[in-house]
Amino acid sequence: MRHLQFWSRFSRNGMLPWLGMLVFAAIPAFADVKPVALFTDHAVLQQRADIPVWGTADPGEEVVVTLGDQKASAVAGDDGKWRVTLAPLPAGGPYEMVIAGKNRVVLADVMIGEVWICSGQSNMQWPVSASANAEQEIASSANPMIRLFSVPRQAKPEPQADVDGAWAVCGPETVPGFSAVGYFFGRYLQKQLHVPVGLINTSYGGTPAEAWTSWDKLTSMPELQPIVDRYRQALEQYPENFRRYEAELQAYREEARAARERGEQFNKRPPNPPMGPEHPHSPAGLYNAMIAPLVPYAFRGAIWYQGESNAGRAYQYRTLFPAMIESWREAWNAGDFPFLFVQLAPFMKIEAEPMESAWAELREAQLLTMLNYRNTGMAVITDVGEEDNIHPKKKQPVGERLGIAARALAYGEEIEYSGPIYDSMEVRDGKAVLHFTHLGGGLECRGEKLTGFTICGEDRKFVNADAEIVGDTVVVSSPAVANPVAVRFGWANYPVVNLWNKAGLPASPFRTDDFPGVTADAK
Repeated sequence: MRHLQFWSRFSRNGMLPWLGMLVFAAIPAFADVKPVALFTDHAVLQQRADIPVWGTADPGEEVVVTLGDQKASAVAGDDGKWRVTLAPLPAGGPYEMVIAGKNRVVLADVMIGEVWICSGQSNMQWPVSASANAEQEIASSANPMIRLFSVPRQAKPEPQADVDGAWAVCGPETVPGFSAVGYFFGRYLQKQLHVPVGLINTSYGGTPAEAWTSWDKLTSMPELQPIVDRYRQALEQYPENFRRYEAELQAYREEARAARERGEQFNKRPPNPPMGPEHPHSPAGLYNAMIAPLVPYAFRGAIWYQGESNAGRAYQYRTLFPAMIESWREAWNAGDFPFLFVQLAPFMKIEAEPMESAWAELREAQLLTMLNYRNTGMAVITDVGEEDNIHPKKKQPVGERLGIAARALAYGEEIEYSGPIYDSMEVRDGKAVLHFTHLGGGLECRGEKLTGFTICGEDRKFVNADAEIVGDTVVVSSPAVANPVAVRFGWANYPVVNLWNKAGLPASPFRTDDFPGVTADAK
């Protein structure tokens, strides 16, 4: 990767001895025919799509792949890499896959079905074992039609060719540590489609979207240049910062040992490692280690739950998030595959009065992505937040709403897949009349009266508003605002809202204005 040039010179002074190890480890050394880790016993291959199979062998070695009645061959290149493509198959199995060269690799219990990538930060990583009703969910999880693959969490400065891992059959022994959102999504989908479902969990808590975006995409967009510049500066400073970190870590360990010797409790947190080429926040680092190795595995679509780590730069996320999606689609070169994501849940203290909010601006960036980019869908979860928990435990409705979106966008079912989405506003007799798409059979208030609406006049000072459903519209007003200029709904860290449609899906928070927000200048 080109950004290595900014710090490679430091290795000449011995400051980064592990760089030499990295380079040495990258030199190919092959012997037996070996497929990449995505091809193991219990794998799920995407139905009704070309099936790429690839791996390594001795340069010049012929590799023959057999699956059912199909057989395809390739010759390993000078770099030892080989790849074949099998013709599409309908859902079914189990199959045996044989990969043969000088040796034979036999994969058992291979299924053909639907494959989905599950990615994001901690709310995607969050396991079934820590979610609501975990004991019962785990006990009832046995399902040989669902298969699970987990990608190890790591960042790398260059795109990787493979990962460690293996497919596992879903059940009480394998599901507890798997992504809860991913599992509940897959379980819902499998019940609806009645075919095998394979879930690839590649998620890492606390990480920003730029870490999941390719370096080429980040450096090709002037709007994202501040991210690139910041990282390049961090690489220049990395040797000095790493020395400081090592000293602080040694002092921390000595302090902890002394506390243990005195029989005292030691609760101090260790120092954080500095930004560098393998830091989980490094731009493109997670893309390189956790997305690139999956290419070109055939799959139907991706689900995504992330944004908390970018909330402080929510305006930038309007550009960054679509860029990330585009970088994945470009990597697979398979068209605009369905990309479904979760809007941020309510979090932090409930405020009684209108407020500005970085989290509201991040939700808006997510909404704009759904509205402006093809084959994207968004699950709204304003009803499952927890004031004091950034990881709400009710993951079942999250996965199921993503599944509803998949049924519509990936599988072409004519069902409502979104809650009400703001469309337009007009002012009549001192009241704001709001129009919506995705009515889902009609608007619905889940409570005594609509909540979460605010309104302002020319002064741009928002006040809490009265709101009522009138036909397919919501009419918003306040005695304090004679001439409405703008309306907001759910515009808060923790929105308290109850507008739904009759299809059983909540409305997305929104605003009718475009006043500068609190993150407008954050880059």
